[in-house]
Amino acid sequence: MGRKYKIPLLNLITFFLIFLLSGCQQSNKKDDKQQDMPGMDMAKPTANASDLNLSSLLKPTNGFVVSSITTTTISSSEISPVINALGRIAYDTRQVGVISSRIAGRIDRLYVRYRYQKISKGDKIMDIYSPELLTAEETLLFLLKNDPANSSLINASKERLQLIGMNTEQVQTIINSRKPINAITIFSDYSGHIHEAGTENNMPVSSGVMKDISLTTEPLSIKEGMYMQKGQEIFSIYNTGKAWVLLNIYTDNQDAVKLGNSLHIICETAPDKDFNGKIDFIEPFYRKDSKMLTARVYFDNSVLQIPIGSQVKATINTNKRTVSLLPASAVVSLGIDKIVFRKTDGGFKAKKVETGSIINDQVQILSGLSVQDSVAVNAQFLMDSESFIKVNE
Repeated sequence: MGRKYKIPLLNLITFFLIFLLSGCQQSNKKDDKQQDMPGMDMAKPTANASDLNLSSLLKPTNGFVVSSITTTTISSSEISPVINALGRIAYDTRQVGVISSRIAGRIDRLYVRYRYQKISKGDKIMDIYSPELLTAEETLLFLLKNDPANSSLINASKERLQLIGMNTEQVQTIINSRKPINAITIFSDYSGHIHEAGTENNMPVSSGVMKDISLTTEPLSIKEGMYMQKGQEIFSIYNTGKAWVLLNIYTDNQDAVKLGNSLHIICETAPDKDFNGKIDFIEPFYRKDSKMLTARVYFDNSVLQIPIGSQVKATINTNKRTVSLLPASAVVSLGIDKIVFRKTDGGFKAKKVETGSIINDQVQILSGLSVQDSVAVNAQFLMDSESFIKVNE
């Protein structure tokens, strides 16, 4: 009886082992099938088996990607793109006039009362009482009375009065009346809006932040009875008839905008006051807390009378040029650096490139690739979102 049961037991154990091995093989096949299912491994699709070799598969994953994704090459195109830019109207600082005191003295009377007050050339600004002025006047009157034939000294005295701020009419008044004038009147040589010397030269809008509008009619800090030093700057006069447009040029378009480019400008608050112009100056620096260049457009505002500080938008016509382009999807930004995935044997390597303007969903390539290089059309598809850091220069 014992011998009869030994053989079936051995067979049973053998059958059980075969069953376990078969189950493991089926599980492995099932896992393989799941990996082949669409959507299971979209980050790095594998290439055809015939294209792969052991050295390709052993390369670091943060610098080399195995894939059979569609590729593209650089295309050359002759373009003259139109660039849109935003900006604002500002005073033309070349037209700023300065009123300063030519003598030391006390302000007897002030004819301007508040900031940004509009004045015209020839308007009275202030009367200044000065001991120096009285001395110069008395010298002239003494010569006229006691030595009227001494024309050289008399003319020198007249010139001195004019140098310290008197005009020809005031000097003639002294000669005719034979009496000194106690205070000299300072007149404006310019037309525009008056600003206190040393204050900001912009109207309420500056750096995109709206200031308190009451500042525009706030009384001046200069008061009657205050003393002025000789040569002290008192007021600045900003001419609203001569202005410029300050346009913000973004990084992607800075290489395309050149001096002399024609443009069309529309004021957002007064669309009917549009005008044509050209780029007159490009500031050779970045303004504070900005990565945009500023382009200036000079224009005559005497007829349009667009308020200073108004927001505008411009359409800039750039020069015709030949550029190298790639689809925008082929370039990925890593912050400062821009990269593409260049085709190599068995896969793709990340390659740093220098880019320029973005033109109709295409990116200008300045350097880093040749026309023979093939790159992945969809670079983002090949990006390792967790650990991709290695870039080939």
